[in-house]
Amino acid sequence: MSELLPIDVQTACALLKSKKISAVELTQLTLDRIENVEARIGAFLTLTHDLALKQAQKVDERRRNGDALSPMAGIPIALKDNLCTTGTKTTAGSKILHNFIPPYDATVVSKLREAGAVFVGKTNLDEFAMGSSTENSGFQTTKNPWDTQRVPGGSSGGSAAAVAAQEALVSLGSDTGGSIRQPASFCGVVGMKPTYGRVSRFGLIAYASSLDQIGPFGKTVMDCALLLNEIAGHDPSDSTSVELPVPDFTAFPKEIKGIRIGIPNEYFGSGVMPEVADRVREAAKKLEELGAIVEECSLPYTNYALAAYYIIAPAECSSNLARFDGVKYGHRTKELSGHIGLIEKSRDEGFGAEVKQRIMIGTYALSAGYYDAYYKRAQQARTLIRRDFDRAFEKYDVLLTPTAPTPAFKIGEKADPMEMKLADICTIPVNMAGLPGISTPCGFVNGLPVGMQLIGKPFDEITLFRVSSAYEEATERTARFPVI
Repeated sequence: MSELLPIDVQTACALLKSKKISAVELTQLTLDRIENVEARIGAFLTLTHDLALKQAQKVDERRRNGDALSPMAGIPIALKDNLCTTGTKTTAGSKILHNFIPPYDATVVSKLREAGAVFVGKTNLDEFAMGSSTENSGFQTTKNPWDTQRVPGGSSGGSAAAVAAQEALVSLGSDTGGSIRQPASFCGVVGMKPTYGRVSRFGLIAYASSLDQIGPFGKTVMDCALLLNEIAGHDPSDSTSVELPVPDFTAFPKEIKGIRIGIPNEYFGSGVMPEVADRVREAAKKLEELGAIVEECSLPYTNYALAAYYIIAPAECSSNLARFDGVKYGHRTKELSGHIGLIEKSRDEGFGAEVKQRIMIGTYALSAGYYDAYYKRAQQARTLIRRDFDRAFEKYDVLLTPTAPTPAFKIGEKADPMEMKLADICTIPVNMAGLPGISTPCGFVNGLPVGMQLIGKPFDEITLFRVSSAYEEATERTARFPVI
């Protein structure tokens, strides 16, 4: 049975439907795999062994009864630990929420429950999704399955590593500035950030509300399309959720002849490792061979994205994290010294250094006398970045860039905060403009996987799946997995 582990969702569905394997057997195989490799990877903060087996048993019962089942029924999935899950500890990677057990599900979690997905555990992340390496977790550092001396990326490093290490068939992450796509690139898996508003954020513990978006990780492009089918759609509980029809994301044409692809020059500048740029340009050449029209283009305001992001995101974080005060829920200090002292001490004990830094930056940017100089100007830059993309999409169907400027770096290597933030330089503009983006593996540099990023028009995820899938099929990249 162990040889079944590297399967994708489509293969697992076929095996389940034909009853060559039961949901309980598939779940047990996955739980056994977690037991064998988790000590070396550290992808999970909480394992839900009993819940997973109960969910799998229910799927098997429904299959025996002849019930119509979703493609995700019986599929083992890992959930990022900032997605509220009824009765299961949900920490957002922070000690301030070390004992928080939500009384409700995030909308995406509720949808997956209804679909019959099997929850194997909650994955590690940078605290409150603030980071690019999962080193900022309040509990542990996740290791990259390709090289356990290296980071898996962040903030959804646990979700990416779990899929790469075959500890789950698919997983969910959240993406504020690249937190799905960058770890997907580092771990050699597929990661999709949907258009802002395509997937409900209700029940996602917020970092920056105008930037956060939940999305899937998978071993293949089709894995991500199948998972997005389940979680996408309007949600009255989320005022930023867009009321638009949800297409079948798996129903894309197999060929890409005539698709127009733009390659923005700004994404290949200083800081991008030449070998990474070479892999992406080789991928562009392959797409051209498949019939796409590939041209270079320019997005001049891209250079302002990083600076604007690190004003807007901390400003929103400052507001969102004000609720964690040691009064209502989460960590409360034992050193009581009045109401203000309680809040100050609880937050000081509960928050890590990176979170404190971003709260202070955001509070400063929003303060009287500085709002216009910083936050307002950052929002103006954001508008210009979005207009850049709008102009580009008048000519091109998708844009192709590196996902990250380098392969996975070593744990502890990026001690300089600015160096760490530059790891998201290729992904941040997509969040600033609210666009969909997908990272697909496109080769290796020094034995480590690298990804190419495809950026699409608003609510045109299906074209990203179409182009990524065509490349994936042409290169047969799904055959390689890390040996652990």
